[in-house]
Amino acid sequence: MTRQEARKKADEIEPQKQDRQPGVESEMEPSAEFIRDSYQGSGKLEGKVAIVTGGDSGIGRAAAVHFAREGADVAVMYLDEEEDAETTAEMIEDEGGECLTIGGDVRDSAFCQAAVEEVIDEFGDVNVLVNNAAAQVVKTELTDITDEQWEETFATNIHGYFYMTKAALPHLEDGDTIVNTTSINAFAGKATLVDYSTTKGAIVAFTRSLSQQLAGEGIRVNQVAPGPIWTPLIPATIGDYDPEMVEEFGQDVPMGRPGQPSELGPAYVFLACEDSSYVSGQTLHINGGSIVGG
Repeated sequence: MTRQEARKKADEIEPQKQDRQPGVESEMEPSAEFIRDSYQGSGKLEGKVAIVTGGDSGIGRAAAVHFAREGADVAVMYLDEEEDAETTAEMIEDEGGECLTIGGDVRDSAFCQAAVEEVIDEFGDVNVLVNNAAAQVVKTELTDITDEQWEETFATNIHGYFYMTKAALPHLEDGDTIVNTTSINAFAGKATLVDYSTTKGAIVAFTRSLSQQLAGEGIRVNQVAPGPIWTPLIPATIGDYDPEMVEEFGQDVPMGRPGQPSELGPAYVFLACEDSSYVSGQTLHINGGSIVGG
């Protein structure tokens, strides 16, 4: 998809909503693009095994499919969107990779441990961990955020990252990598997403601190900070609050449109492979031209 095609697809977005989180890829209109036909794999992850949380759709699916095109086998973790996960698995297999799908909740430490063990049993190794699963709920007033919502947002968005990393770390070795998904909102804030933005800020600190702890072991830890990207989370969260807002999604960035997951996949490849061998503790900002600190 060219930039012109991406803009045309953005213009096709109309008011819509989904009734549950984290949202279903197959219900989005228009559908998203996950990898460009022009993207040429060159074996950058040949022989590697990757785990991608939230890999059934959106940014996670894009990362997983790009990894497969670069030669990796991929374990796709998802909450309960089985149909989306199976579609992702088919896309990975079409690229020549093997795929293991694992359904469950990253808020559960025991599940995260069991999931990593299942990957080891299936593939014998893990070399790349992508922490990507996320949840958000739109609230315009701090006092409208319930204690339960605050705790659940933290449980998914940062506790899950900790649990997955803790489970995977004993299997990671020199040259292996961790890539976390943070957000532009960690740097710029978002009035309607206070709890979500706060967890994304926590991911920034987690990434930077862990990168320093693991540098001596040759394990690199970096993060991607997406701006507005067309994923199921948008109609399932912004659309749930106000379907009309979805039509305007992403128009406030300098490029004037939301990004496609396909525009993020190569960043995950870069941070996962040897091309970024001298990069750790860093952030790739992919946000349509917004300039943010950090």
